[in-house]
Amino acid sequence: MAFDNRVFDDLARMASGAMGTVLGAREEVEAQLRQRMEQALQRMDVVPREEFEVVREMARTARERQEALEQQVAALEARIAALEKAGGSAMAPAAKAPATKSAAGTAKRAPAKKAATAKKAPAAKSGTRTRKAPSPTT
Repeated sequence: MAFDNRVFDDLARMASGAMGTVLGAREEVEAQLRQRMEQALQRMDVVPREEFEVVREMARTARERQEALEQQVAALEARIAALEKAGGSAMAPAAKAPATKSAAGTAKRAPAKKAATAKKAPAAKSGTRTRKAPSPTT
């Protein structure tokens, strides 16, 4: 009977030793697999999860801001339409010139300022420079 117990103890020790070896090999395979996956992802130019989450939050914030601005624009457009309907354009009170009386006594509007409607000279394109022609050297 003592012989049977010793055989079973030896088998148990060998099995636990084999299990330790298998677990060590498993961890090594996992580490190698993880390293190769990281290298493949780096070659594919995939962003890390943290960067993705930051950009996603920025997009969500921008979307919320855009929706708020759209609501503000709609409210302002409605207000402008209501003001125009109530009594003329509220946006251009300076465009209306004060009335003056002519010699005959009839009211007549003064001409609007031409400076407001004058066309501006086209601006030079940014980033373009004119280059002087090289002077001939003798």
